Amino acid sequence: MKLSSSRLRGWCRNLHRELSYFFAGTVLIYAVSGLAMNHRDTIDPHYSVVRTACTVEGLPAQSDFDREAVERLLAKAGAAERYTKHYFPRPGHLKVFLKGGSTLEAELASGEVVYESLRRRPILSALTTLHYNPGRWWTWFADLFAAALLAITATGLVLLKGKRGLRGRGGVELAAGILLPLLLFFFVR
Repeated sequence: MKLSSSRLRGWCRNLHRELSYFFAGTVLIYAVSGLAMNHRDTIDPHYSVVRTACTVEGLPAQSDFDREAVERLLAKAGAAERYTKHYFPRPGHLKVFLKGGSTLEAELASGEVVYESLRRRPILSALTTLHYNPGRWWTWFADLFAAALLAITATGLVLLKGKRGLRGRGGVELAAGILLPLLLFFFVR
């Protein structure tokens, strides 16, 4: 039995639609995480960093700083995270590490304190982790997704015929969509 071109286009339309709906969420995951990864120099996709500076009066001398003194300083500076450890990278300069990656630094003589609070970005961090391929199970899913994108593209190319299809404007747009990234890669680095 011979498959007519209208029947082929109808079959392609159905496959194109069903795969597109099924993988639309994955396209969104890769699009959002790709944007975040492309702009890592301006936004950290995993953490939000907030720096707060203040001055605390009456800090003890370096020799008198024990864990209790550090915890009192944390309370005065509004550092809510729990203490992990502290040390003095240079004389008169205290650095405190807190659970979750936050830090507090204090200049003892002036009382200047800088609290750097790290907060995980729950959704964007998860999406970016998926983009990095977090495990074997994602490799299988990503391979299935890549095959589906090939099928979506192939079926989409035959949906329209005539001057709007592959032999007309669609073919010109396809060629431009292939050439533009290649030109950018080879000539605009």
